[in-house]
Amino acid sequence: MKILVTGGAGFLGARLIEALLAPTANDLLPAGGTIVSADLAPCPVDDPRVVSHTGDVSDPAFIASLIDPSTTLVYHLAAVVSGQAEADFDLGMRVNFDATRTLLEACRQQAQTPRFVFASSLAVFGGPMPEQVPESLAPLPQSSYGAQKAMAELLINDYSRKGFVDGRVCRLPTISVRPGKPNAAASSFASGILREPLSGEASNCPVPLDTRLWLSSPQTVIDNLLHAARLDGQALGLRRTLNLPGISVRVSEMLDSLARVGGDAARARVGFEPDERVQRIVCSWPGDFDIERPLQLGFRVDADFDSVVKAHQRDMNR
Repeated sequence: MKILVTGGAGFLGARLIEALLAPTANDLLPAGGTIVSADLAPCPVDDPRVVSHTGDVSDPAFIASLIDPSTTLVYHLAAVVSGQAEADFDLGMRVNFDATRTLLEACRQQAQTPRFVFASSLAVFGGPMPEQVPESLAPLPQSSYGAQKAMAELLINDYSRKGFVDGRVCRLPTISVRPGKPNAAASSFASGILREPLSGEASNCPVPLDTRLWLSSPQTVIDNLLHAARLDGQALGLRRTLNLPGISVRVSEMLDSLARVGGDAARARVGFEPDERVQRIVCSWPGDFDIERPLQLGFRVDADFDSVVKAHQRDMNR
């Protein structure tokens, strides 16, 4: 059997591949199984069970080369991030929407229906919203990235209804704290205002301190993506879309956690220079969700934000 991970060279994709290789995931990747990573760069995970294919997921020929009758599970993580998709509409449409449809069509051609786990985003929401977003709230994206993700969600639900794939749409919280360097995502600061100060570097907060964010640690997101693949489709019913659990934290509370974990000196390294482009995107996103359904389905949530920052600090010191 074969598992395909698009975006397998990225931060989240590489971590997911490492988790799939662990003995605890042998129900998803049994002995003799293979993981195929598809990305613009080679997968950094060095393991004989990982086959790395480099190419553009918006190229139909490349997609066709990745799927065959042995493909039982697809994780579709490849995407153009929010800020980049807003700046380059055509690129965002080609990668975030057109490539998703091409991948779904390749799955549709297989005799065995693959499970299809899609990494969506809370950016599908926008406009007037209640303080806490219920499961039933309809998407109203206020960014091109959010619109592209929302369109892909509808496709996956319909392909699942038709029996072409066994889909699970996971609307990921903003992941914090991401290791590495800042990227073009509008939410990049949600890691930068913690990661850089803990490393002794200055960082900027581009949004107001009372901005509320919906956050999850990297490990919890990985655990929940694994759980999504294990779920019986019958348990999801007609609604294949899930708002994955997160914790609702104001930026001021994030900085309080930074001070408690890293000290006042780390907190003092955060400056405040507003960025209208970032605010326009990020401040349109909801900051709190009703997660009763995903918790009932067995998804997990971080205990609190201090524990998230401490986990990142431990990873830094390894």
